Amino acid sequence: MTNSAERAAQLDLVSRLKSSYPELPDAPTPDLIDHSRYAAYLKPSHDVGGEPDAPIKYENKEYEHWEHLTYVICEVLAWRGVWVSEERRRIGNVDVGRAVYLGLPYYGRWLLAVARILTEKRYISSGELSDRMERVQQRYEGGLKGALPDAHPAFEGDGSQIARNSHHIHALGKGDPQVFAGRAGTPKFAVGDSVAVRDFPVLFYTRTPEYVRGATGEIAAVAYESPAPEDETWDRPDATPEWFYVVRFDLAHLWDGYRGPSSDSLQTELPERWLRSN
Repeated sequence: MTNSAERAAQLDLVSRLKSSYPELPDAPTPDLIDHSRYAAYLKPSHDVGGEPDAPIKYENKEYEHWEHLTYVICEVLAWRGVWVSEERRRIGNVDVGRAVYLGLPYYGRWLLAVARILTEKRYISSGELSDRMERVQQRYEGGLKGALPDAHPAFEGDGSQIARNSHHIHALGKGDPQVFAGRAGTPKFAVGDSVAVRDFPVLFYTRTPEYVRGATGEIAAVAYESPAPEDETWDRPDATPEWFYVVRFDLAHLWDGYRGPSSDSLQTELPERWLRSN
């Protein structure tokens, strides 16, 4: 239970959380937002490459017990066919908003994604999840006292009634992307071709970073066939595989004001839909 002072303190903490431009009010009217800010608000939160920021201190920190358990849960859900890796990335890294993406620990977002996928795909209800969380809180109301939490499953089963998704069924014993080999037709580009990255409007999840959109590069390798991430992340069994390419970019042309050696280059992997002949 909480008292009124505790509830007020929590609401005051929430009111300090900001994820908008300071020069704009919350829920601004349309005339206050220009095209650039619309694009910034819609940018997938995981696409941070090239954004100016202070360096993050690297710490070789040992994973905590709950982080190990979270990773195992996510892998088991994939093994059971509940989701695919792109789906997990979308739910844990993109459909969360910038404040959550930058504010929560890495595996905190993974754990939130687990709760979302299990409720959205109707393996459990929101009420069941809330009830279980309350029971765990009551079990450890006095603290862990140095011990690790014990699992107290409501029931145990073999999982035979869990319907696996089509990606798992098709790839079993073959692997991904090997399962899609021979399904994308003839590659549109060859090694050495000059290409430009298309500057699509981005609304949802994609693995194509913003810093290469609109840039020109050269095909370094014809890699493999697979559905594009923005299709696979929605678990579409009818997604058409396409060719992926390794594209090499001249850093002096890619980054504004680059002062490194003229021979420096960057390579990244892009699906065919994002490329056009230059």
